[in-house]
Amino acid sequence: MIQTLTTYESMTTDPYTNLAVEEYLTFHAEPGECILYLWQNAHTVVIGRNQNCWKECRVSELEADGGHLVRRLSGGGAVYHDLGNLNFTFCMRKEDADVDRQLQVIIEAVASFGLTAEKTGRNDVAINGQKFSGNAFFDSKGCYYHHGTLLLNVDTASMSRFLNPSKAKLQSKGVSSVRSRVVNLSSLCPHITVDTMKQAMFTAFSKVYGLPAVPLCADRLEQTAICKGRERFSSDRWKYGPKIPFTNRLEQRFSWGEVNLDLHVNEGMITEALLSSDSMEADWFSDIGTEFQGLPYRTDVLCKALDRSLEQHMVPENVRSDLSRMVQEQI
Repeated sequence: MIQTLTTYESMTTDPYTNLAVEEYLTFHAEPGECILYLWQNAHTVVIGRNQNCWKECRVSELEADGGHLVRRLSGGGAVYHDLGNLNFTFCMRKEDADVDRQLQVIIEAVASFGLTAEKTGRNDVAINGQKFSGNAFFDSKGCYYHHGTLLLNVDTASMSRFLNPSKAKLQSKGVSSVRSRVVNLSSLCPHITVDTMKQAMFTAFSKVYGLPAVPLCADRLEQTAICKGRERFSSDRWKYGPKIPFTNRLEQRFSWGEVNLDLHVNEGMITEALLSSDSMEADWFSDIGTEFQGLPYRTDVLCKALDRSLEQHMVPENVRSDLSRMVQEQI
């Protein structure tokens, strides 16, 4: 039974730190305590624990634009975060979890602005059929969290741009996202801002649980542990797909011939590559598949390796340009 309410508001927009804090709070919530943690990430795509990042978003384009790719502990689909989005996490012991009650905090917070929200099918919260809050869950060793998004004034153009993967023929065992119609709450009520929604969430938290909420004492956060967590969440091995092997076939027809490039990837590294072409110049591509093996599955790395190999084979500039563009557009 929940007997103590605690609140904590992150002062950083670094996604890796925020996820490390979330993990720490989850595993250090006291029996009978519920912690409401509010946080924001700047220019970030967050994917579920078992998703293939390249299938979910334009990874290279996101990172080239200064954005961050993050893999969280919970399942569910990919979401886009910017400073028009407020994230929440309820951290507690598993036996104290009550999803309906937790979702009621969101519904009450929105109701304080005169808006009527309701829970929908996949633990989302919507207004008139348009989702503004997606939710996901995690539990381990009796510790539990329920977290999600609150779309306040998110840049929907960037959301569409980065959450739409390329049309490459990528086959993966990762879990795919389910897209839904979304709405920004500020478009329904101009009084909703990040600051007013934070206050509304804290007020609704106390109202729903019928208890006063007390800010978390900073001494409870062990910075050494959080730094280690941040290091893990920001590592390439964690971000780019631990234990999710997949194959991507890049293919395109050019004026000089058709090219097929099959890349087998495991844990973000190319384990096997095969390039085939009906081009009349058979020697152009003879070694490329071998040279790709062991490289990170990243657009910039592959383009450099490809260009270096083609230059050694004295491949014409227009062909090199065509192949580089194919890699950039399909990875």
